[in-house]
Parts: sequence; C-alpha cells; structure tokens
Amino acid sequence: MVPRNQARQMCAGELISMYDRLSEEECLNLIDRERLPRHIAIIMDGNRRWAKERNIAILNGHRAGAKATRRVVEACVELGIPILTLYAFSTENWQRPMPEVKGLMHLIEMTLRKEKYELHRNGIQIRHIGLRDGLPSSLLGELDDAVTLTRGNERMILNLAINYGGRQEILSAVRHIAKDVADEKIEPDEIDEATFQSYLFTDGMPDPDLLIRTAGEQRISNFLLWQLAYTELFIAPVYWPDFTKKHLYIAIISYQARERRFGGVVPIDAKNRVK
Repeated sequence: MVPRNQARQMCAGELISMYDRLSEEECLNLIDRERLPRHIAIIMDGNRRWAKERNIAILNGHRAGAKATRRVVEACVELGIPILTLYAFSTENWQRPMPEVKGLMHLIEMTLRKEKYELHRNGIQIRHIGLRDGLPSSLLGELDDAVTLTRGNERMILNLAINYGGRQEILSAVRHIAKDVADEKIEPDEIDEATFQSYLFTDGMPDPDLLIRTAGEQRISNFLLWQLAYTELFIAPVYWPDFTKKHLYIAIISYQARERRFGGVVPIDAKNRVK
C-alpha cells in the first residue's frame, strides 16, 4: 500500500500506475469503508476522442461510455456511496453537430428505458438536475417515469445532469430569490448560504466530497460551480469508456489519503462535517 503522505502528493496518473499491479479486488480492500465520500460527482469526458482514436463513429464512443456508466453506478451501489452525480449533457453540448446531439439524446433515452427497472430493484433513486427546456419530449417522458418510479428508494441517489450548466443554475436561483423577495416571501437580510443553496437543483444534498474527471482535462466545465467549493479533485488520464471499477477505487483511495480542512487548520473528517 502507498503511504498516505506519498499518496497525497501523487497525481491520478501516478497512482493508477502505482496500483496497476494490484487486482480490482485488492484495490477494493484498501478502501476504508468508514471514510467513504458521501457524494461523488463525475465529469464523464473522452467518449469522442476514444471513438476517433479507433476510427469509429462518435456515437459508438458514447455507447461505450454508457457501459462505463453502468459499471460505475454498480460499483457505487456496492460500496454504499449515498449520492452519485453524473454530468451527462451540458448546456454547452448543444453546440456539437446536430446528428451527434440527436444520437446522444436518443442514447440517453434508450438507456433510461432499459435500465430504470433494474435501478429501481437496486434501491436507486433517480433525479434529474438541469433545464427541461430544449430536451426532447420523449426523453423528458422517460426521465419523469424514472423519477416517479424510483422516488421512494433510499439506497443511493443518482443525479443525472442533463442539459445542465452551473452558471445557468446559479442564475435560475438568483431569479427565483429575486421573485420571492419581490413577493415578500423572504427578506433580503435573510438570504444566507443555506437559503441560496435551497434554490439549487441539489437542494437537501451535501456538496460533492470527490469530483472525478476523466480524459485528463483539468477544468470543471461549468459543472456544479457553487457545490464544488471544497470538493477534492481526481483527474484520471483515461477516457471515460476505459474507466473501470478499479479506477473508481483508486480515486477513493486517493481521496481518503487527503486531509480536508475546509479553509481551517485542523483536518475535518467528511463524515463528521457539520453542514
């Protein structure tokens, strides 16, 4: 096992190489089940580049990415991660070629139709975070069905960020707060961080403890801008279709090696942090 101080100083690529000789099960056994992140967020990047490097259709890259998504959801359920948020389609992704956008929307819809009953059997509660405007009516129907079907489940919350943008979320919150002030439902002096957070899509959830981004890009791409203030980052050098359960385990091992201070001096254990 890599010493904690050494693990803190290593980048994701170095850690993945370090643990390469270990099996998936051996990596799993290195995880401290008492110190799991409560909320993991993932920017699933690299589907297009994965497809281009193989000279195959871009949509096939997204299909391969859907298989990786299934693996990671399964692993998080097995570990007992309370909340998983997946960045599936951003508000900026509408700028991509229309055939790709239509194909991706159809893929998300078909994946939801196929997987929602198994997700329900496994106690997963599906939520949609993002804007409804602009999404195909058939996809909205599948989303609504999945949300309704799984509403009472408590094993894990799966947030699907579809047509999501962090700036748009903040603007939406500001507009709703301004309206409530104008309607005299709240006073301006009553607006604090907790009040503001209650107007976000993630109302009632803890902020992500760990953000994983694949494909090596070191940016957050308009994702959960408010919520990621003190989130630990793990930038994996592999494309999303190649991301495995073992990669997830290594990300959690890296997270557990860090000392989280939230701007203070004394390290704070995530599970004991007061919201």
